[in-house]
Amino acid sequence: MKKYLIISSAIIMASLTSCGQTVGADSDISVATAPVSTETSVSTSVTSTKTTVTTTTAKTTKKINKNPPDSAIITIADTVEVYSDVTIADIITDTNTEILNGENIVDTSETGVKKAELEFEYEGETYIKNINYNVADTTEPLVLNSGWNPYTRVGEPFDINSIVGFADNYDRNPTVTYTGDVDTSTVGAYPVTVTVADNSGNSTSWDMTVFVVNEIPAPEDNNPRVDFADFKEYYNYENVSYGIDVSAWQTNVDYEAVKAEGVEFALIRMGYCYDEIQMDDYYYTNIENADNAGIDIGVYFYSTANTEEKAREQAQWIVKQLDGRKLDFPVAFDWEEWGSFQKYGMNIHDLNEIFYAFCDELEKSGYSGMLYSSKNFLVNFWENKINRPVWLAHYVDETDYTGAFSIWQASAYGRINGISGDVDMNIRLNDMPLE
Repeated sequence: MKKYLIISSAIIMASLTSCGQTVGADSDISVATAPVSTETSVSTSVTSTKTTVTTTTAKTTKKINKNPPDSAIITIADTVEVYSDVTIADIITDTNTEILNGENIVDTSETGVKKAELEFEYEGETYIKNINYNVADTTEPLVLNSGWNPYTRVGEPFDINSIVGFADNYDRNPTVTYTGDVDTSTVGAYPVTVTVADNSGNSTSWDMTVFVVNEIPAPEDNNPRVDFADFKEYYNYENVSYGIDVSAWQTNVDYEAVKAEGVEFALIRMGYCYDEIQMDDYYYTNIENADNAGIDIGVYFYSTANTEEKAREQAQWIVKQLDGRKLDFPVAFDWEEWGSFQKYGMNIHDLNEIFYAFCDELEKSGYSGMLYSSKNFLVNFWENKINRPVWLAHYVDETDYTGAFSIWQASAYGRINGISGDVDMNIRLNDMPLE
């Protein structure tokens, strides 16, 4: 009699479970038109005085409809910009439904018609619908060098591409043309209109004057020199420190002397790369002497990388040279080939991705990256979506750059005891992060 009572109790508990009073957390969602169903099985076995009760938790199949009624309004944007960060919610311009997966990012990595899966709720029912959206390039090419040195020698063929620089957000090979006559057989000034066009039909134009000359003049240098002591006095801000950046151009730096002048940090060029990676001739001397003088140190690398692979190779080379040395600053990525950017066969997005790859490779070995650039290119070119510290170059009395930056290179014409000739002078904003 006792055995039967136990079995009856087990059956009652299983029955309560099947009625929904004890439901597991498992639920499967799939595209189906079948109604919601539940399934419960109960088994018992009796051996001596032991009873085993096995239950299968009820599984619910959520009903998802493929074909929403005509009254469900979903209007898609005509186009979205290539490379833009866009979600499904962003491309829905009008709807009377509740979008359930609006936070999902859509693919904008190339132009053309793309597909996305939209999930939404309408009048208590859930639907899935495939939607099409068009990715387009509607951005004009960017002029990087509008003719900084618009000279060509008399008697030589004229190539507009050699004296201007430009880039496109998407097209890796935009074209440049000009209207106007340039007679290289005769010395003179020749006004032209230059046009850069991309393969999406966007273009930008500007006027310039080409000078045909017997000898291309050397750039004029009429910049006033600034003593480091005057520099510190002028920028007598709160919570800042003062430093220099150096390379082989400064040759033999006396770090004890520059420290005595108030230099607290030095950013040192480790190397550069055109056809191949080269060590700066004074790197080892600079970093050892600066360290021995008790000056905080960081390094930078002048890159011309036009692929992520090259950027990673350069970062690996830097890590190898550092050989575990602790730095007081992130490694600065210095890319400045703006005057002839088009010859590198990449677009604006590519170079931003190259910077991200450089930083990523450094991080694998415990180092981090920093972006060096002028205000002009920080505003018009760099995106810095990974939020790395910025070393701003802007040679003005007071910068009006509104982005975040940790170091400001405020002058390229500094003079200081311990260095022969010019040196770049910098201000470190100590309350701004370097990580």
